[in-house]
Amino acid sequence: MNPLSFVVPFDVPAALAQIRAEGARFVAGGTNLIDLMKERVMLPQRLIDINRLALDSIKEDDHGGLLLGALARNAATAYHPLVLERYPLLSAAILAGASPQIRNMASNGGNLLQRTRCHYFYDVDVACNKREPGSGCPAIGGLSRQHAILGASDSCIATHPSDMCVALRALDAVVHVASQEGERAIAFGDFHRLPGDQPHIDTTLAPDELVTHIALPAAPQFAAHAVYLKLRERASYAFALVSVAAMLDIGEDGSIREARVALGGVAHKPWRVPEAEALLRGAPDPVRFGAFADRLLEGAHGQGGNDFKIVMARRAIVRALAMAVAGTHNNTGHASTVMARGAA
Repeated sequence: MNPLSFVVPFDVPAALAQIRAEGARFVAGGTNLIDLMKERVMLPQRLIDINRLALDSIKEDDHGGLLLGALARNAATAYHPLVLERYPLLSAAILAGASPQIRNMASNGGNLLQRTRCHYFYDVDVACNKREPGSGCPAIGGLSRQHAILGASDSCIATHPSDMCVALRALDAVVHVASQEGERAIAFGDFHRLPGDQPHIDTTLAPDELVTHIALPAAPQFAAHAVYLKLRERASYAFALVSVAAMLDIGEDGSIREARVALGGVAHKPWRVPEAEALLRGAPDPVRFGAFADRLLEGAHGQGGNDFKIVMARRAIVRALAMAVAGTHNNTGHASTVMARGAA
């Protein structure tokens, strides 16, 4: 039996005071943490239920952007009128993930902090550097079909499981956090970490910090040409083998003025190379798309069991860009989800 205390703070200062206790963890929807506790992967000594904090709003900011409360549920976010109108990419990505029941419970902040679904990480009877630093990574040379082809290390080849986070990376979101020392903002590209030699540390969030909201900068130029393409083993409730969040700003002459592209299912964090996106400027062209895909996937390396991901990712990038050129209205929600076998 693992001793466990449970506390329910009613405001942010009280929650921040509680998190400083040894072995304390915040819990909101619990859609990931409770599973990890059941499997004895994580054994917190204190759960801090933050559901009564006033962090569930979705509202405009003063600059035409949107503020997503950390406790707003994924479903509420995906179906919010302002998200559907201004950030259809985010809505499509959320709706491509999990199940309706999970989306109704999962919070925006919790989605950012969910942990890898690597089967070795979940099996406490085998070694795992992410679970027990220094114990080894049996996925290297083992079952690696779901694992990383980019940004991996000799210590870990796990992938980040979120669909929502891939869209947030493309949208240049900013994560706002609070602690007893004050508040700070973290650019989304800096929020998640590559594994390096510390794969047990998933994010740059300090242990005593709380995610309060996610800020989306205004991006009206991308709303008409945004696509989330997810390739997976089955059509429902499966994590991505490869996913692509693509947004294009297309001028009246049909040329691409600006592009943003992020990948999921391929690395320890949503993968984006902003400096490569200039390659997409100009007339939409499969050759141009292919050259960009090659640059985005530069350095990709498989483990044998996931070598197919390199080819799949290249084809998915080219396909997603062609879909984005055609327009958002054809590609939102579940229409952007296809079976992996049909795309490989």
